[in-house]
Amino acid sequence: MRRIAGKHRTRWRTTALILFAAVSVLAARIIPAQTQTGLWVKGGGVRLDSGRITIVADRRDERLARSLLSEAVTHDTFPGLPRPKDSVLIAIAPTAEMFRAWVGKSAPEWGAAIAIPDLNRIIMQGSFAGSDAGNPIAVLRHELAHLALHEFMGALPPRWFDEGYASVAAGEWTRSSALETSVSLAWRALPSTDNLDEGFAHGASQAEWSYALAQLVVQELRDIDQQNGLHNFFVDWKNTGSYEKAVRSAYGMTGAGFDDYWHKQVRRRYGALAFFANASLAFGFIGILMGPLFWARRRRDKRRLEAMRAADAVAEALERASALEALLNGSTDLTAETSDGEALQTQNPGGDSLDANRSQA
Repeated sequence: MRRIAGKHRTRWRTTALILFAAVSVLAARIIPAQTQTGLWVKGGGVRLDSGRITIVADRRDERLARSLLSEAVTHDTFPGLPRPKDSVLIAIAPTAEMFRAWVGKSAPEWGAAIAIPDLNRIIMQGSFAGSDAGNPIAVLRHELAHLALHEFMGALPPRWFDEGYASVAAGEWTRSSALETSVSLAWRALPSTDNLDEGFAHGASQAEWSYALAQLVVQELRDIDQQNGLHNFFVDWKNTGSYEKAVRSAYGMTGAGFDDYWHKQVRRRYGALAFFANASLAFGFIGILMGPLFWARRRRDKRRLEAMRAADAVAEALERASALEALLNGSTDLTAETSDGEALQTQNPGGDSLDANRSQA
């Protein structure tokens, strides 16, 4: 009897431990906002649920949270992937300090939001974010695309593909402006897909260049197959576990061949723009350097012209004065001649009479 009771007691303890562990795991999944990130929901925040998506936010960000939730639920499909099913928690940080605390020290300084695929969680900036954080709807879709890709493909995609795919899914076409003015397109060779990841670890400007290239690579992969897009490529990649084999199977070209293809596409689309943009930049720089010299010479020429005009005015005045003096001298001589003639007539008063007598004769 004692042995039987002991066995039953042992089984009960084991069952209790299993139940406790199951309840703990379930609680962690049901209330992830409070147990894992220390959110403020119970302290006056809001929690919104719709479908597979939950958003928690501060009261002042409630309108933003509702707008993001509506967009996320309405557009919950992604190019080439099956509709995602995993539950997602979106946490909107109320302050910059809280955002940095939640995303951790390893996150880049320029990140407007962070997706954590292993936890199916997204951390976003709230109303404190500046204009450089971008459109929050596009930012959220970018991060949701990361989670959807990870749900179907796991850890297979490298970072460049992960970022490029999320940019394509979110329609972030403004990133291509980094290529339109890039000096690198003028003379430096474009990287291969194997080397694209390196650009994400060298500051914001280099990362922006890498984001733009990654987006264009994924866009070219999608556009090669106008009918199926990325679907067959994803299936082949998941089944083989190899990017190279997936490119061969889905598009009939090697990885190196695809690199040559997208290099030509990028240079054809943006090479001329980059050249003219940099030429304009160079001329503008030269203009800045030469501008002071131009204005100095212009002022000098203006002073010379004013001096020449003043000299001409003085010379013209002197000429007028000389002409007037000459005219006045000529009038004096004429008066003198007239006076002499009158004097002669005075000295011969009978001259007229004599002429008159001669006329009568």
